[in-house]
Amino acid sequence: MLPSDIETRLLTEMPAALRRPVVTEWSRANKRGLPVDSFLEGPCLDRAGNLHVTDIPHGRILRISPEGEWSVLAEYDGEPNGLALHPSGERMAIADYKQGLLSLDLASGAVTPLLTRRNSERFKGPNDLLYAGDGTLYFTDQGQSGLHDPTGRVYRLRPDGGLDVLLSNGPSPNGIVLSADEEVLFVAMTRDNGIWRLPLLPDGSTAKVGRFAAFHGTSGPDGMAMDGAGNLLVAHASLGCVFVLSPQGEVLARLRSCRGRTVTNLLLTGDGRALITESETGAILWAAWPGPG
Repeated sequence: MLPSDIETRLLTEMPAALRRPVVTEWSRANKRGLPVDSFLEGPCLDRAGNLHVTDIPHGRILRISPEGEWSVLAEYDGEPNGLALHPSGERMAIADYKQGLLSLDLASGAVTPLLTRRNSERFKGPNDLLYAGDGTLYFTDQGQSGLHDPTGRVYRLRPDGGLDVLLSNGPSPNGIVLSADEEVLFVAMTRDNGIWRLPLLPDGSTAKVGRFAAFHGTSGPDGMAMDGAGNLLVAHASLGCVFVLSPQGEVLARLRSCRGRTVTNLLLTGDGRALITESETGAILWAAWPGPG
């Protein structure tokens, strides 16, 4: 049976006044030196219903109010990608490619260091992150790793400050999500074009890591979310859609972009919607998908 195609709709897009069509260090490395006016990632809601997204090449955290008003919450010397709301609700953690892990104060917009180095060494380039129920922070360290250099890492930062390396041979670890029981970690390996499954063992280690799903395309899977039924929603950065995978890895549906093909990330809201970043056009899309994340 073919998977069902679900069309997305435009929720909002970056206003012209906030776009910056200039060449940056990021665009030189990732877009062959072409001007890039924005590249949205890391959608994250706060408890007041404001949507926050990152603008990687311009070092900005943008806030979109429930009424659709855009504003710049923070701007600094960095390349922010993933965002995760701290259990306190007062701040967000930022996975920043240049600066490591940072903390964003939601009231003031202040950005401060959280974890910028490991054993005096800089990270390769953090990409995405999430908080577990007990405050443990999982994050991916992607850098420029790939099949030619499978050295990307997946880390666990425990509430007591202890840092564990769960995986050190990843070909471009990107999006990351936990199962509902927090016993399995799923990691999008962009340059492998697959999703890896990492069982989390009681002693804190992982074993029998395997490929949960495989894709195709010039890029690969990016941000992810999991719904209440255990279905994994995977944004694919070159195929223009979000794939919905069953708990067995079967494709159940595709949420197809109504704009560009660079579908980079998503989140599930509490009102039965998926909010999706389409980075080619600087747009936020939405589609109906039942159940919270």
